[in-house]
Amino acid sequence: MSSDRQLWVTLSTPDERSGYYVELSLDNKILFVLQAIIPACNRVFKTGNILTKRFSMIRDQETLNQLIDIVDRFVRERLMPIEQQVAENHEVPEEVIQEMKDLGLFGMTIPEEYGGLGLTMEEEIHVAMALGRTSPAFRSILGTNNGIGSAAVVFDGTEEQKQRFLPKYASGEWVGCFCLTEPDVGSDAGSLKATAVKDGDHYIINGTKRYITNGPVADTFNVMARTNPDIKGARGISAFIVEKGTPGITLGPVDKKMGQAGSLTCDVIFEDCRVPASNLIGKEGDGFITAMKVLDRGRLHIAGFSAGVAERLIDDALHYAIERKQFGKPIAEHQLIQAMLADSKTEAYAAKCMVLDAARKRDNGDNVSTESAACKLFATEMVGRVADRAVQIHGGAGYISEYAVERFYRDVRLFRLYEGTSQIQQIIIARNMIREAQ
Repeated sequence: MSSDRQLWVTLSTPDERSGYYVELSLDNKILFVLQAIIPACNRVFKTGNILTKRFSMIRDQETLNQLIDIVDRFVRERLMPIEQQVAENHEVPEEVIQEMKDLGLFGMTIPEEYGGLGLTMEEEIHVAMALGRTSPAFRSILGTNNGIGSAAVVFDGTEEQKQRFLPKYASGEWVGCFCLTEPDVGSDAGSLKATAVKDGDHYIINGTKRYITNGPVADTFNVMARTNPDIKGARGISAFIVEKGTPGITLGPVDKKMGQAGSLTCDVIFEDCRVPASNLIGKEGDGFITAMKVLDRGRLHIAGFSAGVAERLIDDALHYAIERKQFGKPIAEHQLIQAMLADSKTEAYAAKCMVLDAARKRDNGDNVSTESAACKLFATEMVGRVADRAVQIHGGAGYISEYAVERFYRDVRLFRLYEGTSQIQQIIIARNMIREAQ
């Protein structure tokens, strides 16, 4: 393997504990070593120019630690060095995307029987926090496959749909996206206007979807459309899988955003788009319920990711404060700087504890609608405050693009908007509280 961009794994013989030593190498340099000591690591396969070893569903703390170590090192040694390049070019390099596919990152949450890692919610949060230490663009490209782009099929898809779509999502061969928001429909998702009219063994979809993450590169579109115009609320909505190349799909230009360069969004327009009835997800009229289940899980993921981003910002601010000197000493020794660092660390820790607690409850089968909303509300607001403090600690340097905190300050602003604004989370929490009290 001579290419200086190739990432691969070599396997030695099992040790006495029936495990393997796995070396991930780049540019002929060993990046990190994973000692996988449980028999659950039972499949070795080759994809393209990479030889990798997949885990079975992880329930063992030691194995989870090994997975997190892989992601940590990949983030630190492969992704962080090219953050500025991604921001300037507005795209993630194809070779990096391929490496993420080869590491299994596109299928973390997809069940093992369909080619994924089958992570639990708690395990997913740990990975999300690790990914949070680098540009959100990297998580964005694989995030829809692990969340809103595939979850509807995982939750409510038929076995035929799961067999057809999930393996391609898990491998990264296909990228999925979630089409709910419309030009006139944002937080009031139940009032969406896109229609799906039954025509024999097909549905004809018409409507425009807005701000669709990964829309420009998607292979499938998970579309919410109204199948019963007589029902004005959420109960008239159904969910569909629409494949790229289906006649009637048009993509708008890539959106120019405040931040998150490299994370691509656009309008997706459906004009007399004929979709097989077999691509209906769940029952007709249950699409909004499916969407809410997808968003409940997605909100926990965003909360965990926000906690990870906060830790990155704190690290950057702390190291700058230690190195930067004013008034004859490092600014880290000034109490007002220390107060900002301490407040940021405290809030980030609180968010981490919240989201891990909620994730465990979800894994135990509890209804975590309230906890999920509370986690997203607190964690996304928290990371905005942490980003603001990080810029403040950097002073004028924090306003210059040479420093990552300037980019993160713009990037994290989106977290309070997508997958439900902070105000929508407040409404969900309060309504659930009142319902439970009555």
